[in-house]
Amino acid sequence: MGDDIWIFLLVLMLIMGLGLFLAGIFTVYFGSGKSRGIGAGLLIGGIVLGLLVFFMDYQNIIPEHLWLWDSIIYPGLIFLGAALLGGLAAIGMFLLAIMKS
Repeated sequence: MGDDIWIFLLVLMLIMGLGLFLAGIFTVYFGSGKSRGIGAGLLIGGIVLGLLVFFMDYQNIIPEHLWLWDSIIYPGLIFLGAALLGGLAAIGMFLLAIMKS
């Protein structure tokens, strides 16, 4: 498998795991009844997905030259932050333009 595919899959798994983890915490804390159970499932799913990526790194399934922090996690967080800031800036400019007219 090429490096681009590995990077895509690992970033996908890590971001999905982080999203499930955060959604699970939110749902467990604010939910009631059945939704708390669903939140616990989301929380556990996020933890399992994150641990799976680190297990793959520990077992050398991921190619050796792709260091998990230097090649995947740090650039992924930088790109995610830039995308969020760019999106928020675009929404802010859109709302500003709509409110002024």
